[in-house]
Amino acid sequence: MREVAGDILELGLGNGRTYDHLRLLFPARAIYVCERTLAAHPDCIPPPERLWLGDMRQTLPQMRDRFAGRIALAHLDPGTGEAAASRALALALGPLITPLLAAGGVLVSEPPLALEAFCPLALPDGVAPGRYHLYRRVSRPDRS
Repeated sequence: MREVAGDILELGLGNGRTYDHLRLLFPARAIYVCERTLAAHPDCIPPPERLWLGDMRQTLPQMRDRFAGRIALAHLDPGTGEAAASRALALALGPLITPLLAAGGVLVSEPPLALEAFCPLALPDGVAPGRYHLYRRVSRPDRS
């Protein structure tokens, strides 16, 4: 992932723990966040210019012109609190995330996804199978 230029997109801020980890791992990259409503620790809230509030089914299409093909890493954790609802939301968001990722970019998803433009990646050592799912964008991003 480090060889792919671009920004980072956190989809579902939650309490901000993953956002905080991403800031430590990628200090030179801009991290943008989509979240329905803020509930994160104040130290884990991005600056206003990098925060998109609202339903991701509406905010992601608004991001397309600005971010198409520019996201190197996206982390999707819809975290609705109900497994079936989270899977359904992730499936709805997948096609909206796809045009944002750069070729070679990585999508990390808690629920599994089946997206044409992605191939699955092996999990790093120590990550329990099924806990997360990794995908690499293999086709050229659609810029239309």
